[in-house]
Amino acid sequence: MTEPADARRVAILLKGYPRLSETFIAQEILGLERLGLPVLLYSMRRPHDGKVHPVHREIRAPVSYLPEYLHEEPLRVLAGLGRALAMPGFWRALWLFLADLRRDPTRNRIRRLGQAAVLAAEMPGDIGRIHVHFLHTPASVGRYAAVMRRPPWSCSAHAKDIYTTPDWEKAEKLADLDWLVTCTAANAEVLRRVGGAQGGKVSLVYHGLDLARFPPPPKGPAASERRDGAVRILSVGRAVAKKGYPVLIEALARLPAEPPWTFTHVGAGAEAEALKALATSRGIADRVRFLGAMAQDEVLAQYRQADIFALASRIAADGDRDGLPNVLMEAQSQGLAAVSTRVSAIPELIEDDVTGLIVPPDDPDALASALARLIGDRALRARLGAAGAARVRERFTFEAGLALLAKRFGLAAPGEDGGASAGEGVETSRSGAAAATGETNADCVSCAAERA
Repeated sequence: MTEPADARRVAILLKGYPRLSETFIAQEILGLERLGLPVLLYSMRRPHDGKVHPVHREIRAPVSYLPEYLHEEPLRVLAGLGRALAMPGFWRALWLFLADLRRDPTRNRIRRLGQAAVLAAEMPGDIGRIHVHFLHTPASVGRYAAVMRRPPWSCSAHAKDIYTTPDWEKAEKLADLDWLVTCTAANAEVLRRVGGAQGGKVSLVYHGLDLARFPPPPKGPAASERRDGAVRILSVGRAVAKKGYPVLIEALARLPAEPPWTFTHVGAGAEAEALKALATSRGIADRVRFLGAMAQDEVLAQYRQADIFALASRIAADGDRDGLPNVLMEAQSQGLAAVSTRVSAIPELIEDDVTGLIVPPDDPDALASALARLIGDRALRARLGAAGAARVRERFTFEAGLALLAKRFGLAAPGEDGGASAGEGVETSRSGAAAATGETNADCVSCAAERA
């Protein structure tokens, strides 16, 4: 392992840890650890999933939990504020907080100041950087704490955090931070536009897929060879508005009974019970299974039992949307023919009728038509599945994104100590992103040779 340039630890701030829906963050932390980055994890929420992925068990960094609600740990919050008062940047942090509070007069905003004071007070003295995942509330906590303690801070922006944060707040955070990476060209375009002169701080780094965890599947029986002869449709994702599961259920209800098909959903969420009721009301409950949340190795088994992967992503009423869902890359890595929607960065991965099928969001008729094509055409499934798997392995590997991110943290990139050439990976990635999006920025990283 190599040591970072300043050999000081990085405090990584997360909204919640561990979370089943954020394997992309966990694999990034593990990758940086393996490259020698000394890390401490801080989480604003305790885990609620009840399960963890194998990658979480491999991460060695200790995790500390900030007070999720200030009234639950008042003495800890008061102690943090007392120590923060003596810090060199406290009064500037307070001024920033008050300016934010005038535009966002909520209890949530007040909570962030208290959490930031605890973070600033409890971080050890050798913290050389605060790195934040998500540009909304975690970045507020990280920003206030960084101003108090005066280490540089940086951010990984993803999806909801970009599209539900006001432009004024995005712009001010970009002005304050050191650098920012985001996981899709669509995200990068939004942030560069909002950031104006600060837009040069934004780099594109696809999460990519850790192919060691998703090796090619063993050959299994085709649908026609199974006892029931049914084509198996799978979807993996939280049952929340932006995933579009009511649209997918409506599309399934429009499918003919023959050829036979079944549908399996993996994931928990606020809409899970409503989806079960909708499937019953549409008369397809006997073809549908809802399995709830699963760990990554269990999800992999589900991919390998399926024939088609479907994800009906949409833009929710509050602006929340997917970025580039890792589950699409995971499914395609297993040779599944994928059908999804023209939302956010999904077209950066799926080219219609080349590496999958893509339809407009919120259109159950179009989605049903695409599913019917795949159900009825085994050769089409095979062609799209093979092309999707090849695209993932050529352009969406985890290693290429990690190479650029490592350099941001002052680490030698993968391969510079004897492995595969990091420079080659970054260059290949750059061309991949350009092919998908027209992106030509030198910091653009797709992935060479791929979550939730």
